[in-house]
Parts: sequence; structure tokens; C-alpha cells
Amino acid sequence: MKFGIYSSIADPPAGENLALRVDEVVAEAKLAERAGFDSCFFGEHHQDRDGFLPSPLIVSAAVAAQTTTLNLGTSVILLPLHHPVRLAEDVITLDIVSRGRFILGVGLGYQPVDFRTFDIAIEQRVSRFEEEIEIIRQCWSGERFSFSGEHFNLDDLTITPKPYSEPAPPLWIGASRTPGARRAGRIADGFVAGPSTDLENTIALANAYQRAAEDAGKEPVLCLMRDAWVAPTRAEAERVYGPEVMDAYKYYWRNGLNEFRQYTEESQINIDNLGTDRLILGEPQEVVDEFHRWKEATGADYFLLRLRHAHSGGPPHERIMDAIQLLGEEVIPHCQ
Repeated sequence: MKFGIYSSIADPPAGENLALRVDEVVAEAKLAERAGFDSCFFGEHHQDRDGFLPSPLIVSAAVAAQTTTLNLGTSVILLPLHHPVRLAEDVITLDIVSRGRFILGVGLGYQPVDFRTFDIAIEQRVSRFEEEIEIIRQCWSGERFSFSGEHFNLDDLTITPKPYSEPAPPLWIGASRTPGARRAGRIADGFVAGPSTDLENTIALANAYQRAAEDAGKEPVLCLMRDAWVAPTRAEAERVYGPEVMDAYKYYWRNGLNEFRQYTEESQINIDNLGTDRLILGEPQEVVDEFHRWKEATGADYFLLRLRHAHSGGPPHERIMDAIQLLGEEVIPHCQ
């Protein structure tokens, strides 16, 4: 198994100390590299009051400059909000700067405020998304091309330079619903299943993705983003991490995310109702066993761990460092 960390960079309630949070995330990434992690990923949102940093490529470049082997990635860039040629060129640049250590993860987006920021109709997100994937692929090829679609019309382009990676950086799609999983199998190099789905639904997503990838003649690359935490005891793991992840789930519930629509009251969003078969947390051996269980159930061999949460701002940096160290010492070596 390979492991990465996902960092939401924000500073609730008003984003007043973001420079410090960036310093913390860079330190966490450097420790993750030493501890045996494969990657560090970042996401994108706009107009968040907590200051959620909106430009994950810039953060990835900052971390690339401070590391040597750690892969960097996005999970996800909200692809419909971007011009595909500009994004393709930015990724080529980051791929060169990092010497081939970048993974472009893209998604549809679900928050209306993100789309209002750029005056893009959220109803167009799927058609824009698929056109943009095709254009990015052609940009990365280094070949001359033209494109005519519903949203983009490009004539006689040749994008230079070519990517550092051969033939191009990996392009993954993140999603938490079956159509997105199938889309990833059809047009992407890998699939990132969303962190808040339970095991049963994650298995369904994995199966849909794997079937679509095989139908498209692709080798499946399945990554599970999970809300996860390790501590010397399960009680400590629940005490430190539980309130942070439940704050995130309450935010998703208020915004109508599919995984939480079955709950009618916010008070139902608690670790007793949502922890089992969703969170991976506890003491080291318990966490090792859970990773093996999820791998066996889904076929995944890559886990992206969301340790830092935007909506609560926690857990504190020092506790995240402790968790990364413990994962490196007592979990990752037993998940090979």
C-alpha cells in the first residue's frame, strides 16, 4: 500500500493566520516524506470565510521546493472553473519544477458559491469537465491540434514545453457518486473515492470504477481518501480527531452532500452514528487492521489520509505531527 496526506489549508473562523498554517503544512509534508509517505495533496474552494486557500498548484509548488521525493497532487482542482489550456500549462510548469512529482486530480465541484465566483453555470459542469479533460490531454501531447466543442473552440495550438513526466503527469478524477467513478474509469488515469462515503458505498464506487477502467482497456489505479487518525489509544484518537471530522460532516450535511441526506437533524451527525465503516482511527494495530480490511474489500492500494480539516481548523499542528510520526513508525511498515 501507498499512503498520502491531504491537507485543507484554512484558519477558521476568519482566515487570519494563513501564513502560519502554510508553514505548518509544509512542515507536515516534510515529516511525511521522512516517515515514508508517498504524497501530499491539496484542494480548492473559493470565498470560504475561513480563508481556504484557493490555489492548490501554488501550494504544491511551495511544498515541492522543500521536498525531494514526495509526490504532490490536487484532490481536487475544480476543473469546470478553469480554462483547460491555462491549467495544462500550469501543470506542465509544476511537473518540470518538481521533476515529475505531480498528480493532477480534478473534480466537478458541488458548491454553488465556487461557480458563482467565476460566473460559470453549475448546470454546465459535466459537459465542461469532459471537454476540458480532452483538451488537457491534447495540450500535454505536444502535438498540433484544434478543438471544437460546446464550451471551447481552439484552433491550431501546439503547447510547449512538453511535460517532464513521460508521457504526461497522471490525471486522476475524484468523485463520491457512481457516474463520477465510471467517468474516471473511462477517461482518467486513476480514481479518488471521496472521504465521507461509508465502506458499502465505497465498495460500490470501486467496483463501478474498476469495471469502467477495464472496459476502456486501462489498468485501474484506485485511491481511497479517508478520514483517518492514529494515537496511542483509541480513546485518544476519538478525543483528538472526532470533533474535527464531525465538524466537517456537519458542514457537508448543511450543504446537502449526498452521503448525509439520510439524516434529518444535525444532532444525528456524531461519531456514534457515523464512525463505524467510515472512519479509520484508533491505536496503531487497529488502524493497520482497518487498512487491510478496506484494501481487501475494495482492491485499493493507495490511501490518502485527511488529517487536517478546513472547517474546524484542527486537529492542532502538533497533534498532526504526532500522528504522521506514529503512522510512519507503526502503521505504514505493516501495510506493505
